[in-house]
Amino acid sequence: MLYHRFFITRHRTTIVISLIASSVFLLATCINNSENKKQTSKADSFRQFAGSEACANCHKDIFDKHIHTEHHLTSRPPLEKNISGSFENGKNVFVFDPVTNVTMEKRDSGFYQVAYQNGKEVRKGRFDIVIGSGRKGQSYLNWLNNRLVQLPITYFTPAGQWSNSPGYYRNRVTFYRPITSRCLECHSTYFEKISDTQRFEDFDRRKIIYGVDCEKCHGPAAAHVAFQTKNPTVKEAKYIVNPGKLPRQRLLDLCALCHGGELTKTKPSFSFQAGDTLSNYFTWNPADPNIANIDVHGNQLGLLSVSKCFTIGSVTCINCHNVHENENNKVEIFSQRCITCHSAGHEKTCKMTAAIGPVITQNCIDCHMPKKSSHAVAVFLQGADVPTPSLMRTHYITIYPEDTKKVMDKLKNASTLMKAKKKDHVK
Repeated sequence: MLYHRFFITRHRTTIVISLIASSVFLLATCINNSENKKQTSKADSFRQFAGSEACANCHKDIFDKHIHTEHHLTSRPPLEKNISGSFENGKNVFVFDPVTNVTMEKRDSGFYQVAYQNGKEVRKGRFDIVIGSGRKGQSYLNWLNNRLVQLPITYFTPAGQWSNSPGYYRNRVTFYRPITSRCLECHSTYFEKISDTQRFEDFDRRKIIYGVDCEKCHGPAAAHVAFQTKNPTVKEAKYIVNPGKLPRQRLLDLCALCHGGELTKTKPSFSFQAGDTLSNYFTWNPADPNIANIDVHGNQLGLLSVSKCFTIGSVTCINCHNVHENENNKVEIFSQRCITCHSAGHEKTCKMTAAIGPVITQNCIDCHMPKKSSHAVAVFLQGADVPTPSLMRTHYITIYPEDTKKVMDKLKNASTLMKAKKKDHVK
């Protein structure tokens, strides 16, 4: 079987579009806010989408960068290159107890998780969809007819090993956890549902758009593509959303779809599209008076919304994040975005600058947005009695004394070494 990022049974001609411009959400030519509402295609069906490959015809530089982002890689076909864990003997087994294990195996028909008891195969599930970029980890989905279930074993990147899937029993092999459309809504651009049930939902396997791609943030683009193809000289984009021109709350709503905490849907999954008002599709309240109750995973907006940077200013997600590029672990880049507001002479500048020097401006993040343990994402590593949490950066921007001290000590040591090297060089 041939797998593609964009599945469709009929041939779709690749055509020229004008979808994205040069930087994060800040397009040079696009519709104004009033037009967003009137001219955006709604995701009533798979036909509304063009596929991100169509975007590449006019925006290849952006497309080529975006395909390396976690958003783009958050769901993919089960190709060997897309699976993080090892299938090598000795590295491909997760032991539940002395008689029960799950082995990751490569067979003629694909990659499998195979459960054994006393050396006898009792159950297997094929890797049919890869969920997760692999930076933190990956989980894997299996098709049961037209339904999706999560396989029992996950790859946990920080430990470099296979683990029990998050939330699964530590001592029991389970192959039947249903995956709902709400799960898929945050790990793909589109899945077409073909059933009315909520718990065990059926999907059309031919109508899937993997990854959080262009049309997740700019809206379904088939109408936009058709218009630009017929009108190649028109520079004012039609039938597409420019998130950078949305009102602040609509832009936050777009990110909150997957980064706003627990949302209870009032309309079918995949109904919400860029430019919509989130409360028309979900009941939600991202902020909690008790910050300790807001998890670092999945509710970045909740944490940000109780930060002073947010409450006293007009900060949105795209002030800090360029979603078109992979900027993971580039603390200097993010720190420079902090400095745009907290530069010398600003009321709120770093009090450590005098003691450490200008090098402090290269890392605001580890002091003010340190990595914290997630309560929502934790896995049992082999032989462990307690789960290991995933570490993620908090979006509650404030002063963390213990984390700040660690950073200060590290910078002081680095500064001392640098001065010593300069002194030796002078000699």
